[in-house]
Amino acid sequence: MTDFKPSLRQASILKMLSENGFVATESMVVELDVTPQTIRRDLNELNAHGLVTRFHGGAGLAKSVENRPYRDRLATGVEAKRQIAELTASLIPNGASLFLNIGTTTEAVAVALLKHENLHVVTNNINVARILSENASFKIMISGGEVRKHDGGVVGIAATDFVSEFRMDIGVIGISGIDEEGGLLDFDYQEVKTARKIIQNSKTVILVADQHKFGRRAMNYMANLAELDAIVTDHPLSGKYLQICQSANVDVHVTDKQLR
Repeated sequence: MTDFKPSLRQASILKMLSENGFVATESMVVELDVTPQTIRRDLNELNAHGLVTRFHGGAGLAKSVENRPYRDRLATGVEAKRQIAELTASLIPNGASLFLNIGTTTEAVAVALLKHENLHVVTNNINVARILSENASFKIMISGGEVRKHDGGVVGIAATDFVSEFRMDIGVIGISGIDEEGGLLDFDYQEVKTARKIIQNSKTVILVADQHKFGRRAMNYMANLAELDAIVTDHPLSGKYLQICQSANVDVHVTDKQLR
C-alpha cells in the first residue's frame, strides 16, 4: 500500500471528526466553504484509506455503540454550548420547575441558570446538582440509582422511578445524536428510559443540541423531534430536520452568533 498524506482540507475534516466523533456533510460544507460534492470526494478517499467511516449524511470516527470520553466531550464546542445554554436560560422564568438530564450541554445550561431565582430542579446528573447548589434560592432534587463514574450521570430503574414522581414546567434534555428521520438517539438504554419519562412529565420540552449532533448515530432510540416543543442550537436547521419541526410546530431557537 502506498503512503497516503491527506490534503489540508482533508486534515481539517479529520480534525473535525476527532473533536466531534461524527460530523454531518452539511456542517463540513459550511465550515470549509466548499460544495457537498467536494466533501463527498474527500470522505470517499479518506474512507478508502481507513481513516473515516462513511454514514448516510456524514462521517465519523467513533462507533455508534460507544460515546466519546466525557473529558473529551466537556472540552469540545465549549463556546457553542455556552451560547446555547445562555439562550436556553433566557427561555426559563424565575420560579419555574424543571428537569435537567445527563450531558455536557445540560451542564452548561446549569451554569447559565445560576443567575435565576427560586428554581425547582429535578436531575439525574450529579454535575448539574453540584453546579446548581451554588445558588441558595434553588431547590434541587437528585435521583437515586447507579452513578456512572465517567460522567456523573445517574441511571437505572431507581432514577426513572424517581423522575416519574414529578410533573415539571420544563424539561431540558441533551442528546448524543439525531438521525435523518428526526430520531433522538443515545448510547445508554438506561439513560434513554429516564429521558423518555422526562419528556412525558414535562409541560414544555426543550432539546439543547449543537449542529454536530444532527446526523450523528447512536444505537438507542429515545423519541422524535416532533415530540419536542423547542430546540436550541447553534446553526439554522435545514432539510428534513426543518420540515419535521415546521410540521410539528416545534420552535427552533438559534444562537445569534454563528460559530465558524
